[in-house]
This record gives sequence, C-alpha cells and structure tokens, in this order.
Amino acid sequence: MRTRPYDRQKAVTYAHRWAFSRNPQYYDYQNLGGDCTNFASQVIFAGAGVMNFTPTYGWYYRSLNDHAPGWTGVPFLYRFLVTNHGVGPVAVDSDLSQAMPGDVVQLSFNGATFTHSPVVVAAGAFPNPSNILVAAHSFDADNRPLDSYIYERARLLHITHVNVW
Repeated sequence: MRTRPYDRQKAVTYAHRWAFSRNPQYYDYQNLGGDCTNFASQVIFAGAGVMNFTPTYGWYYRSLNDHAPGWTGVPFLYRFLVTNHGVGPVAVDSDLSQAMPGDVVQLSFNGATFTHSPVVVAAGAFPNPSNILVAAHSFDADNRPLDSYIYERARLLHITHVNVW
C-alpha cells in the first residue's frame, strides 16, 4: 500500500459548493438523524478520491441502503479515520490548534456524546475556535466561526494522508 497527500483544496472547494444545497448523487439524511456526517464524508471523499469498501467497518457510499456506518455516523466516522490501516483517508485525533482546511471538527453539545461533524474551510495562523471557519449540513453553514456554536467539547480529526493501492 502507498500513501498520497489529502487534497485539501478539493475538499474545501466541495464544501463551499454544497454547504447550502445537496449533491443529488447522495441521499439527504436530514430527516433520518441529520446530514452533517454524510456531508463531511462527501467533503473528505472530494479530497481523498477513494473509498474503503470493507463491509461494516469501511467508509463508503453507494446508495441510501448501501453505505458504511462510517459514512453517516459521527462516532463511526471517527473510528474509521483514526484506526484506518486500509484504503482511504487517515486522521489523528488532534488539538484544535492543528486545524487545517479539509479537516473535521466533531462537537459534543452535552459534554459526553459527539453529535455534529462540521468541516474546516479556513483556519488562522494560530488556529483557535474564533478563527476556525467551518461548513456543515444539518445546521447548514459556510464560513461559520467555530466559536459561534455552543458546545462543551470539540475534537479535531486532522487528516494526515490517504492510503491507496
């Protein structure tokens, strides 16, 4: 297996393009618990270019009824990205100060369970919640300051590279 860089520019371009609308190639999960992680996965796919078709534990989307839990579920996306040793994007759970465009910030509004996955579209020279801007679905947003959310905990999924064959 080889590695290649994650294309952050493609990811951010995709995020801006679809932040306030829905790509018809993907189902809109808004009425099935929210569309935030589906949107985050689409953004990551735009920058990674490959999916991982491993049943159950992979990260892929074919249709509403044929996708991995990691594509649409907040904790499942986290688990896939930080433990992926197969094909696809790889991330580390990192401090917000490491945020770069194309990364994902997962938010916990109750301090215990992470339930929202906005995507970083811009970050200041010394990233912090006031200068990290995100795009998201469910609470549709683009260029929204991270500190405008009322959350108790945040974790950054900093994408380091993409594994390919």
